[in-house]
Amino acid sequence: MNQPALASFSGGKDSMLAVHRARAAGLEVRWLLAMLEQSGQRLRSHGVPLALVQAQADALGIELVTAAASWDDYEAVFVAQLQALAARGAQVAVFGDIDLQPHRDWEERVCARAGLRACLPLWGSDRRALVDTFFAQGWRARVVCVDSRWLDDRFCGREFDAAFVASLPPGVDACGENGEFHTFVYDGPAFSHPVAHHVSGCTPWTAPPRLGGLRYGFATLEPGDAA
Repeated sequence: MNQPALASFSGGKDSMLAVHRARAAGLEVRWLLAMLEQSGQRLRSHGVPLALVQAQADALGIELVTAAASWDDYEAVFVAQLQALAARGAQVAVFGDIDLQPHRDWEERVCARAGLRACLPLWGSDRRALVDTFFAQGWRARVVCVDSRWLDDRFCGREFDAAFVASLPPGVDACGENGEFHTFVYDGPAFSHPVAHHVSGCTPWTAPPRLGGLRYGFATLEPGDAA
């Protein structure tokens, strides 16, 4: 195919598997598009510091493109970035969603506004099978965010591995596709080297009422190995 592509990039396991599969299928993933919170210092959804996202991109050998946005102007800023990358030659946008139709509908809609084709390499896959594939291929990740409705803060900052999945309470998806938890991939078959990092704590955050008022726990990730 050799079509130039961008990937909507969260740095988590599904995002990483989607990039890996897209490249294996022949897409030339040239850009990782990561959306940041208004400060421009952390990922909008996962709370990972920009320095660690840049380290992921460096280890993958793919250019990182970032934009800061609030939830109010997220779509407008995202579409503007899609349009800018289309102007640089992108023809395809890769996303890591598995089976949530409203997410796919949004992705196809914003891609259409930029003249891009939406590509979802994981779409329709069995969720647990994807987790098993992730482990079998040698990827390594850390849990960086938990939704307190499903998981308490003890799960935050843990290694995402078979032991973590086995410890999940009943009703919590092993893939976290319903938003129960998010991850940060720090090593794997596409990395030139592991991304050194350590966890220094877990910070609680409660969304404002207009965004649902839900509580989350975010791992405090720091670049470099622990002292």
